[in-house]
Amino acid sequence: MRLTGLCSSPCPLMGAVALLALAALLQTQGAEQKPHEAQWEKDIQAFEAADRTNPPPRNAILFIGSSSIRKWETLASDFAGYRVINRGFGGSHLSDSVAFVERIVIPYKPKLVLLYAGDNDIASGKSPEEVFADFKRFVQKIHGALAETRVGFISIKPSPAREKCLDGIKDANRMVKEYAEGKERVLFIDVFTPMLTAEGRLRPELFVKDGLHPNKECYGLWVSIIKPVLNKYER
Repeated sequence: MRLTGLCSSPCPLMGAVALLALAALLQTQGAEQKPHEAQWEKDIQAFEAADRTNPPPRNAILFIGSSSIRKWETLASDFAGYRVINRGFGGSHLSDSVAFVERIVIPYKPKLVLLYAGDNDIASGKSPEEVFADFKRFVQKIHGALAETRVGFISIKPSPAREKCLDGIKDANRMVKEYAEGKERVLFIDVFTPMLTAEGRLRPELFVKDGLHPNKECYGLWVSIIKPVLNKYER
């Protein structure tokens, strides 16, 4: 008996479906191959456009990193008397700051670079060792072009939203701290410890509603910790 309704030879419809599936697969693979930092390209281009119309000062203090820097709206007034530049972008990883060193760090010739990053890295599954390796790359890139520039690492903060990441955050902070202790122009700035109670508990009052981003009180705490560093090295 001969069956009807089935393709005894390649069916045009099935071929078209297969081609669509292949195209979708190739598109997905292409997206996966894009470097992580590619998603911030528009932000970096916006910085570059602003730099062309209003060049930032040389020998300034450059703050760079993820949203904890980007959302620091009172940065300039908090550090009145200092020349500061804010180059925080998106929910970036430390590796993203590494990728853009040549575009939004070195051209400014800053005397001090203060980096806050690593928070999103740990939360996305990166190991403390990866975060530490990226920080070393960040320092090496800067010192390869600006040998006299100091680089400070603002320690990764403890937040209620990422309490499960605390062990990894502590390990990454420890690695950077030990590395900085052996380097003349690398600084470790500990905001982690003051953001805990005397009993070592998290302080939710330091965050906005999401339990992740610093609020005004938290930024005030950071200023009280960072200013003595600036007074010592960069006045």
